[in-house]
Amino acid sequence: MSIAERIAHVRERIAAAARRAARHPEEIALMAVSKTFPAERIREAYAAGLRVFGENRVQEFAAKADALRDLPDAEWHLIGHLQSNKAAKAAELFDAIDSVDSVRMAEKLNALAESAGKTLPVLIEINVGGEQAKSGVASASAELDQILQSAPRWRNLKIQGLMTVPPYTEDPEGSRPYFRQLRNIRDSIAARNLPQVGTTVLSMGMSHDFEVAIEEGATCVRVGTAVFGERGKP
Repeated sequence: MSIAERIAHVRERIAAAARRAARHPEEIALMAVSKTFPAERIREAYAAGLRVFGENRVQEFAAKADALRDLPDAEWHLIGHLQSNKAAKAAELFDAIDSVDSVRMAEKLNALAESAGKTLPVLIEINVGGEQAKSGVASASAELDQILQSAPRWRNLKIQGLMTVPPYTEDPEGSRPYFRQLRNIRDSIAARNLPQVGTTVLSMGMSHDFEVAIEEGATCVRVGTAVFGERGKP
């Protein structure tokens, strides 16, 4: 299938999952995870109507950013772990950082955004599975609470919600409890009515489990393989 055909198929699956959950498909943003794919493939996805793209590595995106600068309305999100020494470049290149997982990183990004005279939308990444090999702040931790309490002083950050990458399981149903957990965390944060803490975005679900994520409340699904095909293959 062409990229346009794959996107159409993914959108059909999104719509079907939304119907099962009594939701409107328009509530769910489709993010194309374009890591490892060259600029020309990203252009194909853009031509097929996609506008939101996710990249995992700052350096990789930096190498192809110039070739994509002319795409109006395209949004570039960093969805991979951000190292402190890459923060300045990330704040310069990306329209949003979806993987904030510490007070220290939030402080740094706020200072960088302030210097650049911009407001940077961010998501807090939650490590719902408690996996040591994965980034993200623990769901019931002092670090998460400190991020939430510190938000009002970060004038140049706009916290919009939460993101997670659950433990991988072959069966998409294995992700459901983790997606439900993130939704419950979001709901508990929303109930606190914390200043400067938005809770409208739930970024969860990838190519193999995004339908389950939608059923559990995802507002953004991050889809790579189902849009672009297998990595390393045309």
